[in-house]
Amino acid sequence: MANKDYYKTLGVDKGASQEDIKKAFRKLAMEHHPDKGGNAEKFKEVSEAYSVLSDTQKRAQYDTYGSAGPAGGGGFNGNQQYGGAGFEGFDFSGFNGAQGNVDFDLGDIFGDFFGGGARSKGPKKGRDVSIDLELSFHDSVFGVQKQIRLMKTSLCKDCGGSGAKAGTQMDTCSVCRGKGKIQEAKRSMFGPIMTERVCDICEGLGKISREKCPVCRGYGVTKKEEEFLVTIPADMNDGQTLRMVGAGEAIKGGVNGDLFMKVHVKKDPLFQKEGKNLVTELHIKLTAAVLGTMYKLKTLDGEIELKIPEGVDFGQILRVKGKGVPYGSGKRGDLLVHLNIKVPTRLSKNSKKAFEELKGEGI
Repeated sequence: MANKDYYKTLGVDKGASQEDIKKAFRKLAMEHHPDKGGNAEKFKEVSEAYSVLSDTQKRAQYDTYGSAGPAGGGGFNGNQQYGGAGFEGFDFSGFNGAQGNVDFDLGDIFGDFFGGGARSKGPKKGRDVSIDLELSFHDSVFGVQKQIRLMKTSLCKDCGGSGAKAGTQMDTCSVCRGKGKIQEAKRSMFGPIMTERVCDICEGLGKISREKCPVCRGYGVTKKEEEFLVTIPADMNDGQTLRMVGAGEAIKGGVNGDLFMKVHVKKDPLFQKEGKNLVTELHIKLTAAVLGTMYKLKTLDGEIELKIPEGVDFGQILRVKGKGVPYGSGKRGDLLVHLNIKVPTRLSKNSKKAFEELKGEGI
């Protein structure tokens, strides 16, 4: 193992990124895969090289010692003592002793330790997509349906996301045996832990195509514009985010990401929201405030006749029931009308005389 050059086996430089290592492995694995007439021994060598270089800790140990560790195993010798206690038989390769960091997920360990059985990380998921969505004040109150056009990665229609040429034969993946996932046993301080990951060879499909799809070139996805009909619920506020599950980008052998829409509500010159109520202002004449009258009032539902009772005061609020924000099952808030009385700045002689008479009466 110490004499093997894993970098040379995969055809990458020593400073290659994890993504470059993964790409190189996929290419060589497909080339040497026994099910595709490849060299089984070469396939085994490529797989061995990838198992070491794809693991951060194993790769660091390989770069330092030329193997998986100083003694061909984990970063600790089986007879070493740590903190005064013997840890013989435990694999501490998940720890980075130089930096004091832990490279494994403690949540995974405790979940397996107490829950038992294999732990699956679930299917691969495509990227989530975020967009901004502008709404009028009216639509933010009552809700609306909107058509949205979005350029994103989607499943290839020609191959249905399999990456295989239409009509070509699909062979069962010999690595995962058609399951699309691989179970691995790892040692830890708590004992053996079973983990489950997506198969790198078939990318979770469980099958390998003999010929690639000419449209997507075997990737299973293509970039294209899609149109969605989005239902915006009632009572949306500026800055809220809507989530549309499965409307994000697609990925071969996995599930679509989600679409997140951040709402931006345009301001209305007449109305504002106050909880479940709508608020507006109405300017009335002084005579209307004193004597009362009927006013035509604009609402989000249309124009209505509003009765102004006699003797209303400046700033008084009139409540119009059921003309506010919809909520619950057929319920609605109210429309609150703030009265603003317009006081005349210029009076005719007759008007001034009339006010003088009222003043004499103590009004």
